[in-house]
Amino acid sequence: MKPPKKSETIEVRVPYGAKTAFADHCRRNGQTVSEAVRSFMEREIGGGQAGRGRTRLWHAFAALAAGLALGAVAAPSLAQTQTPHGSRATFERLDRNGDGVISYDEFRR
Repeated sequence: MKPPKKSETIEVRVPYGAKTAFADHCRRNGQTVSEAVRSFMEREIGGGQAGRGRTRLWHAFAALAAGLALGAVAAPSLAQTQTPHGSRATFERLDRNGDGVISYDEFRR
């Protein structure tokens, strides 16, 4: 039997840094973001009661979003040590409070 056609989408809003960090993670693991999310969903709803699976799925998505957001906050500060020549002025312009770290709020502005 042929697997069902993939016709539905899910929109999840995450910070840009979190999205790119997750996409890089997936790429390193040899899968697309869609494959990773589908696999996660299948694991969560595959066994057990339907209602329980849905609740666990939402909790897991919330945890995933929180983890990605945390990664997005850390990513700009990690990027500081790897800036190419000539971009120091750009970094200093983004680092509005001069603490040597670009926070998510500074990056967003």
